[in-house]
Amino acid sequence: MMNMTPVVKQLLIINIIFFIGSQLVPVSYEYFAMFFPENPSFKAWQPITHMFMHGGILHIAFNMFAMVSFGSALEHFWGPKKFLFFYISCGLGAALLHTGVNYYFFQDSINTLVANGYNKTDVLQLLNEGKIDTRWQELLTVSQFESFTGTYMGTVVGASGAIYGLLTAFAFMFPNAELALMFIPVPIKAKYFVPGILAIDLFLGFRGNSLFGSGGTGVAHFAHLGGALTGFLMMLYWKKNQFNKNRWN
Repeated sequence: MMNMTPVVKQLLIINIIFFIGSQLVPVSYEYFAMFFPENPSFKAWQPITHMFMHGGILHIAFNMFAMVSFGSALEHFWGPKKFLFFYISCGLGAALLHTGVNYYFFQDSINTLVANGYNKTDVLQLLNEGKIDTRWQELLTVSQFESFTGTYMGTVVGASGAIYGLLTAFAFMFPNAELALMFIPVPIKAKYFVPGILAIDLFLGFRGNSLFGSGGTGVAHFAHLGGALTGFLMMLYWKKNQFNKNRWN
């Protein structure tokens, strides 16, 4: 692994500061984690700040290891400004797709309840109070109910969406680089590894949003996919316009 580059180092420090701060002051999650837009706790800055919040030591350790490993290689070729622009863009793209998918399924559940005599304002008010009506379970499937209540009451944290953007860019630039993983004894080329994990995220994402009749995994799979998609589209644009050959110093 090459030496840690300047922006990667700064992002690592910021993430660690946020993590330590959130452990010392748990209420910080209410301000810096990202809430669902219809939740009154949602704030305009949360699509940015949630990227620096993490749910546990393993969560931040994995993300930071991946950021240092892949981010340093990309910053080395792109320069600091271009790398930071890419990283933040992928994080925002992750938040956008995650929120968009959740909004679609949330509204679908709301429409089901309204069609069966419930008032939307009353439903949202109950959710805002941290309560649920158990009769909703008679109209929604198990996974719909879990997704519906979890979307409104839950939060999103982590740099994973931005990290998936870095993984996609790395595979785009170094498709034949072999990646060795602890749980897979044989190295896998980046061009196979990245599509593979994205396919798993796609399956688990839809599985957790009722299409396959099962509950969620507690992981923001569509945020991963949003970060990867944003990264892929940016790489295509840069390749077409030859921007990927220029450093932004």
